[in-house]
Amino acid sequence: MTRSTTLRRRALVVTAVATLALAACSAPAEPEQPPAVTVTPTPQETRTAAPEPVVPEVPITWPLTGVEVDEVAERPSLAVKVENTSAARPQAGLEDADIVWETVVEFSVPRFIAVFHSKKPEKIGPIRSVRPMDATVIAPMGGMLAASGGQGGILRMVRDAGSQLLTNDAGDGGFYRSSERYAPHNVYSSAKDLWAQADDGLTAPPPAQFAYAEDAAGATAAGAGESTASISLRMGQGRPAWAWDAASGTWLRSEGSSDAVSEAGERLTAVNVVVLTVEPFDSGYNAQGGAMVPNLRLEGEKGKALVATGGKTIKARWTKGKVGKPIELVDADGEPLLLAPGNTWVELMPTNEGSYELG
Repeated sequence: MTRSTTLRRRALVVTAVATLALAACSAPAEPEQPPAVTVTPTPQETRTAAPEPVVPEVPITWPLTGVEVDEVAERPSLAVKVENTSAARPQAGLEDADIVWETVVEFSVPRFIAVFHSKKPEKIGPIRSVRPMDATVIAPMGGMLAASGGQGGILRMVRDAGSQLLTNDAGDGGFYRSSERYAPHNVYSSAKDLWAQADDGLTAPPPAQFAYAEDAAGATAAGAGESTASISLRMGQGRPAWAWDAASGTWLRSEGSSDAVSEAGERLTAVNVVVLTVEPFDSGYNAQGGAMVPNLRLEGEKGKALVATGGKTIKARWTKGKVGKPIELVDADGEPLLLAPGNTWVELMPTNEGSYELG
């Protein structure tokens, strides 16, 4: 090896060593780690009010019709005994009744219990005397009954059942005789004059007597019933009939072959027709010539029913508890039966002299 070669190698080694030394000097130093710090959170309690529960708005309705209204009048129910013979027709005020109950009294004659609350007819009549079944029929409403008179024992039945009684024979106000009719078919009154005599504190509206759907389509018979064009009844000597009128959405009433109309010339109609099969019995009271005055087994009883709504009919059952409890309607499964909002006529059809046919 020559001397010059040896010198070059030494120079290269020195250069490499110097380079490594320089690189080592310029390498970054390890950063210092800061001391560990423990932070304890300070909780802050924040309270907010619980959201108000959303309560669905329940519509206000007339208790005896289920028809929606802005405000229910603070007045009791007013039941009026109205005659239903050829001498009494056409009657006044029936077109404004919320519920009309038709019964059969002595001599197989039909008679009405017209109940008012949502409307105030200026003329009601002809008004006749009370009958034994009246006490049980109207007791659940806790209101008033207006009649021309009645036997003392039957009048006590009405009072004992909790209803205020007004009669023409007792000299109560509001009654008058019309010169256009012969007695005893000429006693009349007005809702205003009768309500004006309500007992102090008797201002509460009556409780509902039937269950109602929100609208006609929701009624039980309308949804599950059979199409029916007409209902023909035998009620003692009476022959009432009902024909469905789709244009008005009501049942049109007839008396035999004649249209049933009010004194004002208005056709008598019903949104719901309810036929209750009821058993009559001897009340222990007698009429002219010793004729038996019937009563009806209602309190604590049950029986068959037919409900007509929306051009359809459905067979049902009725039940009634104590005298102050309303009649309940249930379907074949025992579920509450709903009527359509509107007025209702109830035919209390006696088992011994009553029947119906559907058309």
